[in-house]
Amino acid sequence: MHVFVTGGTGHIGPYIIPELIAAGHEVTGLARSDESAAAVSALGAKVRRGDLSDLNGLKAAAAEADGVIHLAHRQDLLPSGGLDAVAAAERQIMLAYGEALAGTGKPLVASGSIGSPGWESLGRPATEEDPALSGGDEHKGTLRVRNVVETTVVGLSEQGVRSSIVRIPPIAHSTTDGGFLPLLIGLAKEKGVIGYPGDGANLWPAVHSRDLASLFRLALEKGPAGKSWHGIESEGIPFREIAEAIGSRLGLPAVSIPADVLMLPGYFGFLANLVTLDLPASNLITRQTLGWKPAQPSLLADLDNGHYFPAG
Repeated sequence: MHVFVTGGTGHIGPYIIPELIAAGHEVTGLARSDESAAAVSALGAKVRRGDLSDLNGLKAAAAEADGVIHLAHRQDLLPSGGLDAVAAAERQIMLAYGEALAGTGKPLVASGSIGSPGWESLGRPATEEDPALSGGDEHKGTLRVRNVVETTVVGLSEQGVRSSIVRIPPIAHSTTDGGFLPLLIGLAKEKGVIGYPGDGANLWPAVHSRDLASLFRLALEKGPAGKSWHGIESEGIPFREIAEAIGSRLGLPAVSIPADVLMLPGYFGFLANLVTLDLPASNLITRQTLGWKPAQPSLLADLDNGHYFPAG
């Protein structure tokens, strides 16, 4: 299969491209700069120069491919328009893919988020069959505005596209992790303690980036249309356990940060609205339908591998 990949030089893309190539697929990666082009080429993929603002270019690339994996986001829009602008632009990209792939039965696999759908009141772990809830004015500026992207992708299945979403947890850990975990470690070093919100019982799912790469490949190869998949290694880890694990490796105490509007921002800064999320979720349907089985170290085990806490 010839696969067009965006975001190939981001956090997860450098694992997905080799995963696809090892499985016998031909990969073309989108690259905006010379540096990105060199990185895509070094991973073994062909390079297509362009950027996410060129919808006609994306449509052409999708039409020429046998399938699409979309990981990239319009991060350039964050300073001026925030998450709302990023989500709106990404929806247009999905609609462009839909125009290119309509009626072909070709796969389109896009990344979603375990943290955005708005399942806080479910009272149980979210499953792959739980839809992403619609946004609205009251959710502007939050992760939930991105749900419009997920619903758009799933809706393309009605137009003859084998479209699906891989919902990614807050923590995708690996040797190249540039996400929340390094931010939490950096905060702990800065503050001299590692904090957790309230009693820290809120669950945060996680997954190793290599396991996530295999899930994207499986969804591309055999995932039914109009489905969502959960790329998580377990139902979730209590935030307090994550904090205590970081603290033990840094030699710093783990302390409760009162979950109020003053104390949380005082410690967590811009992460304050995220750290209180309670995100229990199941991956049973993903495992049963796609045959996916996480095989890499768990989050807490990966913290012992040295790359998060280099000597010196």
